[in-house]
Amino acid sequence: MIVITGSCGFIGFHLSKYLLEKGYYILGIDNLNSYYSVELKEARLKILNNYYNFKFVKIDLANSSKFNKIVETYLKQNSIRAFIHLAAQPGVRFSISNPEIYFKNNIYAFFNILEFLRKYNNVEHFIFASSSSVYGLNRKLPFSEEDKTDFPASFYGATKKVDEIMAFSYSLLYQIPTTGLRFFTVYGPWGRPDMAYFKFTDKIIKGEEIEIYNFGKLQRDFTYIDDIINTIGIMVEKGFIKKEKENPFFNLYNIGGSNPVELMYFIELLEKYIGKKANKKFVEFQKGDLEKTWADVENLEKDYNYKPKVSIEEGLKKFVEWYKDFYL
Repeated sequence: MIVITGSCGFIGFHLSKYLLEKGYYILGIDNLNSYYSVELKEARLKILNNYYNFKFVKIDLANSSKFNKIVETYLKQNSIRAFIHLAAQPGVRFSISNPEIYFKNNIYAFFNILEFLRKYNNVEHFIFASSSSVYGLNRKLPFSEEDKTDFPASFYGATKKVDEIMAFSYSLLYQIPTTGLRFFTVYGPWGRPDMAYFKFTDKIIKGEEIEIYNFGKLQRDFTYIDDIINTIGIMVEKGFIKKEKENPFFNLYNIGGSNPVELMYFIELLEKYIGKKANKKFVEFQKGDLEKTWADVENLEKDYNYKPKVSIEEGLKKFVEWYKDFYL
């Protein structure tokens, strides 16, 4: 069995579908919250429910008593090949005005899962989602897993850093094979409506104004969803890689395109694929943002022989095609 939290989220949906088609039995967990369109999450769930080997449970992972019921019913008596924790409260800007939600969903819920792993020791590989936001005020490029991440620029990034620290401690103390994944701006079909590429597409098609932060002087290392899913799929198949180091039970990897894209070029591509010019409003730099992200993926390539392959041109074209098919 494989457990996937956030199974109705963007990455969780794609990963669940990928592994279901490989024949794995998946227990999907999600609370279907209203941070963004519940209808979109339910549409993803409807697709997953068509698979005979998919079981869905709706719970809030921060609710210890409800999570413990799931443990008693489904988890503690089964051998779990991989427990993949993707559920979290996303969004850098939302964390500025709502930090308590991030503490609850990104730290306390994470602690509940670590406690399950500690008590039952029946998980072969714990994989969890971190974020490029942990790099914060780090100015060295490209971002490497060996860089210091002591200065997160957002509370969202801070919660992901806390998760990494807690996971490191639990893996060391209780010998839990653990892999953390620092995702870099994931995009693609069935994506999150709060992400820039999704909002821009929606507004350009509707003829509405788009706000371009830092007057367009931003770069992002975009990662197409298939590259994320293929990477995690290889990790599930190959399993945890134990290394000779201070903590042999903990690994951390960047997953990014390793090719920063200028924001204005990104918008030009959207205009091209949509077939319509954007109504642009240039605004100042937003608190909590990073001016540039760039992933060093050398460790991922060395250990799992995988490097992201999908270009921004190909990926955005596929997203716009999906958007038009789903919404228009």
